[in-house]
Amino acid sequence: MGMSSRTNPKVAVLMGGPSAEREVSLSSGRECVKALRGEGFEVVEVDAGRDLPARLAEIQPDVVFNALHGRWGEDGCVQGLLEWLNIPYTHSGVLASSLAMDKERTKQVYRAAGLPVADSCLASKAEVEARHVMEPPYVVKPYNEGSSVGVYIVQEAAHGPPQLNEQMPDVLMVEQYVPGRELTATVVGDRALTVTDIITDGWYDYHAKYATGGSRHVVPAEVPQEIFDACLDYALRAHQALGCRGVSRTDFRWDEARGMDGLILLETNTQPGMTPTSLSPEQAEKCGMSFGQLCRWMVEDASCNR
Repeated sequence: MGMSSRTNPKVAVLMGGPSAEREVSLSSGRECVKALRGEGFEVVEVDAGRDLPARLAEIQPDVVFNALHGRWGEDGCVQGLLEWLNIPYTHSGVLASSLAMDKERTKQVYRAAGLPVADSCLASKAEVEARHVMEPPYVVKPYNEGSSVGVYIVQEAAHGPPQLNEQMPDVLMVEQYVPGRELTATVVGDRALTVTDIITDGWYDYHAKYATGGSRHVVPAEVPQEIFDACLDYALRAHQALGCRGVSRTDFRWDEARGMDGLILLETNTQPGMTPTSLSPEQAEKCGMSFGQLCRWMVEDASCNR
């Protein structure tokens, strides 16, 4: 059954869920619910728990709008469930979701597609705490969870390896630290929208703590045209190489001192934040697509076999 079979499709918005990103997902979900109602859809909110298959059987939605973030919602699990139930859904399918969630395999795909990345390796928590597994400066982060668990930056060898909090998983990614600016570009369908420069008021202290403080978005980013164009080109190529569908967002680091050679891809988010002030909706807005229109586009783009 496709979207067109009903004049007023019923949309189930999946949000919350059991991941570390639960709170972020709840705010995305609530905003999407509001926007979709504003666009005239019949909307049912679903806080995704273990009873999800039963809930969906009961609701019988025409489309599932996936507003989950983190594990289960973003890693191919819920996508597989929706394929099994044959309910059209938004964003990427099983394989792309799963691939993009695994930061090491994402890099392998990037490299194969000729996209620039920083050197990295996987290491156990014990190894990371015992010695410098890479020449500092380097970054330590979970390789398959959202960023809410924390990112550690080890600036120099003198300070010894980082002591990690207990929430950090057993397998970690250790990645060469690329200094400079954090840029991001959203892809909607087959089009890269624009580039945002994320300016953090954070501080990085030498004991490898997570950056704190807020951030502001400069969109479109005030960077040289060739860097801007490269971000758009790379984001679209990353989206395609990973096999993403719907909306994705690719994050970059740019070391200004090194020009084009200083631009690398960090990761691709297959479920970017979806509040009106989140990076992707803000980019859509700059390109003339309101939050409601973006949500509508996503519902109309939904399908199975993604």
